[in-house]
Amino acid sequence: VQLVESGGGLVQTGESLTLSCAASELVFDGNAMIWVRQAPGKEREAVAGIGSDGSPHVATFIKGGVTVSSDNAKNKAFLQIHNVKPEDTAVSYCAGDTVMNGFSGYLRAWTYWGQGTQVTVSS
Repeated sequence: VQLVESGGGLVQTGESLTLSCAASELVFDGNAMIWVRQAPGKEREAVAGIGSDGSPHVATFIKGGVTVSSDNAKNKAFLQIHNVKPEDTAVSYCAGDTVMNGFSGYLRAWTYWGQGTQVTVSS
């Protein structure tokens, strides 16, 4: 199983950004996935994800809002970050699992991880 994130880069405060996660050997349709970020000097934290039943889950601490979605035909998942702020600067990862029932915000529950994409927000 391979997960590859893309779409990161340098953005300005207030802009929107869309991250993509492409999966091979893992089908998002019917399986759960999660977006996780790690800010400099901080631990990884769950941002948003999609449960095995297709239901979206978004962390309540996210400022400016995010939208999580998937294109099952292309086997890709997306994270739109709206109105980014400097505190959104982080490496963002996608993770997936083929046996999870529902969704979990517990990061150790996720089996497959991408290598991450850097998001840097300038003020």
